Parts: sequence; structure tokens; C-alpha cells
Amino acid sequence: MKRSYLIMIATAIVLLVILAGYWFKPFDSDHADHATASIEGVVQDDSGKKVLFWYDPMAPGQKFDKPGKSPFMDMMLVPKYAEAEAQGGGVMISSQTMQNLGIRLARVEMASFTDRLSAVGRIEPDERRFYSVQPRIAGFVDRLLVRAVGDPVSKGQKIAEIYAPELLAAQHEYLALLDYKDASIAEGLVQAAHGRLSLLGMTRGEIAAITRNRQATERFGVYAPASGVVTELSVREGAQLMTGASLIQIADLSTVWLVAEVPERDIMRLKPGTAAKVELQSLPGEVFAGEVNYIYPTLDEVSRTARVRVELANRDGLLRPGMYGNVSLEGVSRDALSVPSESVIATGLRKVVIVRQGSGFMPVEVETGQEHDGRTEILTGLDAGETVVASGQFLIDSEASLSGVLARLAQQPEAVTGMDAEDEHAGHIMSDMPAEQPMPEGTGKVIEVDVKTGKVVLAHDPIAALEWPSMTMGFRVSDPQQLHGITAGDLVQFSLKLDAQSGQYDIADIRRQGGAQ
Repeated sequence: MKRSYLIMIATAIVLLVILAGYWFKPFDSDHADHATASIEGVVQDDSGKKVLFWYDPMAPGQKFDKPGKSPFMDMMLVPKYAEAEAQGGGVMISSQTMQNLGIRLARVEMASFTDRLSAVGRIEPDERRFYSVQPRIAGFVDRLLVRAVGDPVSKGQKIAEIYAPELLAAQHEYLALLDYKDASIAEGLVQAAHGRLSLLGMTRGEIAAITRNRQATERFGVYAPASGVVTELSVREGAQLMTGASLIQIADLSTVWLVAEVPERDIMRLKPGTAAKVELQSLPGEVFAGEVNYIYPTLDEVSRTARVRVELANRDGLLRPGMYGNVSLEGVSRDALSVPSESVIATGLRKVVIVRQGSGFMPVEVETGQEHDGRTEILTGLDAGETVVASGQFLIDSEASLSGVLARLAQQPEAVTGMDAEDEHAGHIMSDMPAEQPMPEGTGKVIEVDVKTGKVVLAHDPIAALEWPSMTMGFRVSDPQQLHGITAGDLVQFSLKLDAQSGQYDIADIRRQGGAQ
């Protein structure tokens, strides 16, 4: 009986073992497959695509085995798909990721550009509007009505009175002929005497006055031929004047010149009639429009520049000779390939545009020309109709770094400066700068600090050197001892240094600026 009981117990145990093995076998198999997938780093997300890992676009060197929020930035991690890894020449970005991160596309299109030159010039009087006042007869300056250089005068204004004995004799001769009895003879002589008075400098009004009064005047007036300012005063009251001697010089400033120096290489881009805009240092905010009316035929042998003359209207008298100003000269307009200016990534050694190719993206090096109205001229590198990324390039830049696409750009001869291309950061656009670069600096507020791990989370202000906006992100500190005495809420100033291996910016120096707020 006891033996039978033992046999039954043994049989039950064997059956339980068999059933347990059958029951747990599918679970172990699935678990083994999952473990293998985890080892290979391949899982699937909601899109059904295979994900190699997740990463922060601002710190692409760090990889994570599951989705979530980035420990460095206040943003979600981005998946790295196996399809993108398999692509040979570009970078794959899912449409969902493009939408989430606001990646905007634009076309390479023709746009109008105008050759613009900038130069410095000086305001000068219009030499065609200089007037020299000279008496036509010798005499003496009996009265001078303009006293100093710079005095304003109006057209027709009397500027001096001259005593001329010769003119006085001519007046008496004229009056005598008026009283001549023989009208047939006197008429011709009177006309001749009248003309002589006019040639000697008397005005019609002055001649009419002596004709009406039948009395000669000892003085005759000298009048301004144009409105302007006195630029030269050659005599004083009582001075003797010789025939043809200069009495006064007047400059009409209703129109002035700006004479600018243009480099020899640019002179052929200009022609008479070229539009010009002038801004003066003494009149900030004022823009004066004019045009080139003359290009001087000779060059300065020392500076290798040619003088260009711009004519400017000066109705309000604001433009004064001697003023300096900046002139913008607009040359010939032309149509050229262009992209939105925000599409161009300037790295220091080259300029790159992210181009869409099929379902992927490819960084392309370009040569740029002028920038106008939010668009940049493309000289080489792109063709009309291509699609480029106009915003969100930082994500594709990160993808390109992980895929090694930009590393191939960095291996061009001009990119290797004193080191192997393999030693450079793995092609990240930010690492494509010259080796000797000052460390970017910034300021911010401490959110979290961990002295043991040497990490700190900062809400930092914009960092212009890196074109980073204000954001909250985590940093590693090269020397964790610098974190002693720094607590959450402190205002700090810090400098960053790029880690060539991880592709991240670490804090090289951090110092406290103020207490907690």
C-alpha cells in the first residue's frame, strides 16, 4: 500500500514537471528572442519600423535603449531607424518626426538680385554751381553788404556798392545825349550810350532811374547772380578794384555732390544713372536718394580707387560740404538661383544646405553670393527645383552626424587643418569649425546640481556663438569640484568646450554670479 502510494506521488511529480515545461516554453522562447533583439539593439515602435536606439538631437553622441524625455533638454528623445542606417548616401527622417519638430521645406527658385556696392564719400559743392562776381569796370568798394565767408545770399540781393569814375562819366554822356536837340542824330547816340552803361555793369533799373531823374549816380550796385553761400570774399570796404578782379564767390547748394572712392575691381559694375542711397553720420535715420552722374576717368595710384560722383538734391539745406556719409550703390539686376537664407548653415569652413532626396536628406556644400529680402543667392551646389530644408536643420544635422554623412564632407582637403579627419568629431556641423576657436560663454540659472556625478541642469540664456536659444538642458562639468558651493537657484556664468568623442558641449568653467532667487 505504501509502495503504491509512493509510485503515485512520483508519477504526479513527473507529470507536473512535464506540464511546467510545456507551459513555460513559449514564454522562454519569446523572452530569448526579445533578449536577442535587445542585444542587437533593434526594437519596434508604433510605426512598425525597426528602431536602433533613441537620442537627443542636441546631443547625438548619447544613445538610449527606450523612448522618453531627454535628460539634457526639455524635449522627447527621437528614434533612430534601421532604414536610415541602411541608406548609403543620406539621412532618413520619418514624416511624423518632421511634423513634430516643425521641419519646413522650400524650393530652390530663381530670384532677382542686384549688385550692391558700399563706399564712403564726402559731401562737396556742385562745381557747376559756382558763381564768381567780378565788376566790369575799375573802381572802389564804397560799401560792402556781405561781411564774411559763409553768409547766405539770395538771387538778386545787392552785395556791394562800387564807386567808378569811368561809369560816372558815361552817365553824364548819356544824359547829355538825352537833351540833344537834333532828334534824328540823338536817337542813335542815345541807344549807343544806353548800351555802354549796360555793358559797364549798370542794371536796367538803375539806367531807368537816371533817365527818369535826369541825374547821374556816383555808385552802382553789384548783385548776387544766384542764391547760395559766400565761399570767397576777396575785398573789404575801401578796397580798389581792377577790371575783372574777383569781388566775391558764391556756391549754390541746392544741389550737392557726394564723391565716393570705389575699388578698382568694382568700378566696371557701375555706370552713370546707377541709383544711390546715402546715409550721413550726422543725420542718423535720414536716407537721401540720388544717382551716379559721373565716374572720374583716372584712378588713385596709391589706393587703386576711382572717384564716383553722386548728385543729391539739397532743398532743405541739410547736406553741408565736408560731411561724411555711407553710400549704397545699386548695380545691374539679375536673376539667380536662391534659397531661404535660413536654409544655409555656415560652419566656418564651408556653407551647407540640407537637400531632400527621395524620402531622405543629404547635406550639400554650396557657394553663396548676395543676400536680399530673406533669400540667399546660390552660385554652385544646387539646381533649380530641388527641395531644401528651411527650418529644423538641427535634427537632420544630428542624424547626418550619426550616419557619418557629414564626416565625408569633413574629409575634403580644405577641411583637414592640422589633424586627421578621423580625429575630428564625427562630422557634426558644429565640429566643422576651425580648430582654434574661443570657448562659447553663457549665463543661466541652476535647476539641479549633482557634485558626485559632475552634472548640472541649467536654464540658460541664448548663446549667440552657437546660435542656441534660451532653453533648459543638462551639462557635464569637466571638473566636478567647481560645483562645490553652487546650489539650485544660483545665477552662474559658464564657458563650454566641445567633447570630440561624444559630440557634446561640456562645461569647462562655471562660476557663481548671485544667490538663489
